[in-house]
Amino acid sequence: MPLPGNHARFVLMHTSHPGNVGAAARAMKVMGFSDLVLVSPRQAGVTCHEDTVAMASGAADILVRARVVDSLDEALEGITHACATAMTPRDFGPPTYAPRAHFQALAPQGQAVAFVFGGERYGLANDDVWRCHACLSIPTHPDYGSLNLAQAVQVIAYEWRQALGGFDVVERTQPVELATAPEVAGALAHWQQALQDIGFLDPAAPKRLMPRLQQLLNRAQLTQQELHILRGIARALQRPRPPRG
Repeated sequence: MPLPGNHARFVLMHTSHPGNVGAAARAMKVMGFSDLVLVSPRQAGVTCHEDTVAMASGAADILVRARVVDSLDEALEGITHACATAMTPRDFGPPTYAPRAHFQALAPQGQAVAFVFGGERYGLANDDVWRCHACLSIPTHPDYGSLNLAQAVQVIAYEWRQALGGFDVVERTQPVELATAPEVAGALAHWQQALQDIGFLDPAAPKRLMPRLQQLLNRAQLTQQELHILRGIARALQRPRPPRG
């Protein structure tokens, strides 16, 4: 039975390292995906392995729901569009696309999609690639295109999520309040007096020092807190200093 439209399944073939399975689960969860299928992993009980759980880092629920099957045919049950991920060139097989370009065309179709990843040792076998509708190749530097399995899962999961519309960015820092023009003018007046007090500015021949400082502050787009710092420096300059020696 076909799955709901735009359902995403991540299929890992013949994995060797439990940590990669856990890291892949984490990569899926942060992008909002949960359907993980392992085809004949080389490590028995891999979803419960301590390295798997450690690398999942909070995505243990993905591991609990993960299925272990014996063949790619079983892993693709309900899938209407399968994407192989392969770096090794082949003289025969489905057309090759960059993930972003292919996903932009694929997402509006509402198909149930599987992303098939080869094992760490040998990648995907030709027969596995031929079972798929498309071959995805992540654009990398031509001199070094080797991606860790979990890294590849993260890239594909991110690109597919973006094709589906993505998530809103969550504000991580407090919004700043910019200083107003009168506040900047008041700070400049304070600095002008402080510069006169220390003999840096000659009030009889000010030239264009203050207009240049005005332009500097305008370009800086100071926050109120930053303006308070500048005024604090001006106050420190104006304090009487004990004589040297």
